[in-house]
Amino acid sequence: MATTSTRLSKQARREQLLNTAVAIVRAQGTDGLTLVTLAEAAGVSRPIVYDHFGTRPGLLLALYRRLDERHRAAIAQALQEAGPTADEVARLIGTAYFACATDMPELAAVSAALKGDPEMEAIQREMLDRYTELVAAALSRYSGLPPEALRLRCVGVLGAAEAMAAELNRGRASTDAAVATLTDLIMGSLNARAGR
Repeated sequence: MATTSTRLSKQARREQLLNTAVAIVRAQGTDGLTLVTLAEAAGVSRPIVYDHFGTRPGLLLALYRRLDERHRAAIAQALQEAGPTADEVARLIGTAYFACATDMPELAAVSAALKGDPEMEAIQREMLDRYTELVAAALSRYSGLPPEALRLRCVGVLGAAEAMAAELNRGRASTDAAVATLTDLIMGSLNARAGR
């Protein structure tokens, strides 16, 4: 039985469109993703895509949010399975982070496509804050640092993780090396004395 664009709920249609958008970005990069190419690839009319996203930046922002939420959820899930030591937690953070970075390379591509967009900058700050809170909460029981000092160190560690993920996706580092390096950075930040 053939389906038509009116048979899916609005939320199910949005999910279908975002799944299709990910496939387009994987195959063609962000330059290949427009509202028109999305409509064609998803087999829906252009007004349906415009109704969901309005503009290309709106589409890219929705895609970025979705990918980031999946990335954060994967790390939160991994942390629930972490062992009792700081080293195990640090290693799990690194393993989950780089697994997501390699499984979802389009996150960096979408982020790059939105550079200079004020709304994107606000969203990225919001996402970094959520990520930082997640990592700081996981590490807080292993650190004697004041919460603000630990939070700032987590910002630094996550910045390093992002840079290492780019190296990993370029084939200039191995997953094992990236995980080991991030684990060392996390452990070093827990053990270092608090700054002024």
